[in-house]
Amino acid sequence: MPTSKQEIIADIDGHISKGGGGYSAWYVGISSNAKERLAEHKVKGWYIIRTATSSQVAREIEDHFVNSCKTDGGTGGGDETATKVYAYKKAPYTGP
Repeated sequence: MPTSKQEIIADIDGHISKGGGGYSAWYVGISSNAKERLAEHKVKGWYIIRTATSSQVAREIEDHFVNSCKTDGGTGGGDETATKVYAYKKAPYTGP
């Protein structure tokens, strides 16, 4: 079920806080299939997935974390179906 922009930001902030390491220890991205992307990143541990109301909102959330909070990740990926926002704590085996 889609969640508002502010709710998703708050959920991810809370998840990062619980997971520790500060924003720089985390990667935030968007995708139409977040579980597939997490597998491509080789994520085995601490992650969160939320569904935004649109790909534009997902991009705004990603931009907030990558550019304002300084998480790892890049903006401009995905397509118009990319409504899933995901975040994971980086580890030596994840890429990145």
